[in-house]
Amino acid sequence: MTVFTLSWATSDLGIVKRDGLLIQLFSVLFFALFIPVSAVVADKIGRRKMLIVATAAIAIFGFFFSYFLSIGNITQVAIFACIGMSLMGFTYGPLGTFLSELFPTNVRYSGASLTFNMAGILGAAFAPMIAIYLASTYSVSYVGYYLTAAALISLVSFMVISKDEHKF
Repeated sequence: MTVFTLSWATSDLGIVKRDGLLIQLFSVLFFALFIPVSAVVADKIGRRKMLIVATAAIAIFGFFFSYFLSIGNITQVAIFACIGMSLMGFTYGPLGTFLSELFPTNVRYSGASLTFNMAGILGAAFAPMIAIYLASTYSVSYVGYYLTAAALISLVSFMVISKDEHKF
């Protein structure tokens, strides 16, 4: 949502870098807004259920990549970034607590932090490069398919984790 979108909007859609950065800055407000909103909702419906709903929404969102990012319309790109960052916020709200609940208290901090950071290194670090490759080699639609595939993997993972104790 950040690195790829900015790169694609400024290099391939012809949006001025200043405008692309302003879109990013504005969309981050949606990310920040929806973190506490999703945490409150997760406290009511359950963290696992909230993450499943958010992940399903991200999977659907992946199919709209080409609609929002194939035309250099700055309004469409801004709407796309705001929706995407909102969905990211929806996952970040309950994620920290959910991850910590997967581990017994004596290793909870280490387990949650290693899990979160390893996912960032192994998953998120390469995502912009993969997205740029897919978009430039095939089309921007394939970036959406990539996002949808990643969301479906996450969705299956959330479904495999036990409802009662959040353990595998």
